[in-house]
Amino acid sequence: MGLFKKTPKNLPDYWIKYASLFKESPSKDFNDLIFVVLDTETTGFSFEDDRILSIGAVKIKKESISVQEVFDIYLEQEKFNKETVHVHGLLKNGQRECISEVLALVKFLDYVGNAIIVAHHAGFDMGMLNTALERNDLPKLKNTVLDTGVIYKKTLIKSYLVQPKSNYTLDELAEKFSISRKDRHTALGDAYITAVAFLKIISRLKEKKNFSLKYLLR
Repeated sequence: MGLFKKTPKNLPDYWIKYASLFKESPSKDFNDLIFVVLDTETTGFSFEDDRILSIGAVKIKKESISVQEVFDIYLEQEKFNKETVHVHGLLKNGQRECISEVLALVKFLDYVGNAIIVAHHAGFDMGMLNTALERNDLPKLKNTVLDTGVIYKKTLIKSYLVQPKSNYTLDELAEKFSISRKDRHTALGDAYITAVAFLKIISRLKEKKNFSLKYLLR
């Protein structure tokens, strides 16, 4: 009996609506899939002690970025780390309109739906989002996740002479694909750079015979 994880009872309607979207299997046709490319700016790198400052995301449909469907929100802050301000430029009492963490999660779940999430070093963003959900008595995200840092390595030719690095930064991908870094270190700016990199990676990988979502997740 102890094998089953306890599911929080009395989950809110917005979570039930989100979870119900996963009852059907995703399309086998890659072109039918919807991707949400996201980035979070945070007060630091600890899942437990730090908080999300902002979430930025864009949608990709039929291999193009849907510029009409942009997600860009800022969260109210109780915690504040002045050491990270120089990176993302978000001050505790900045001029932006901020919303509560729980409202940000409600809006995010509505936006992301059952799309495939794409992020660079996705483990960090997913960890921050899932910790925020847990803090608000909600289960973890159900979406399939792709990491551009991981799938980029699938484009590289492996040989004894050239060994892929274990890690590629978003700046390195932007440089390799000649993507402008004008809005680097804003959540929406980084999400857009990641989205462009993702599309360029996909266009390279599509030349492979066994290309599919399964191949990307391998």
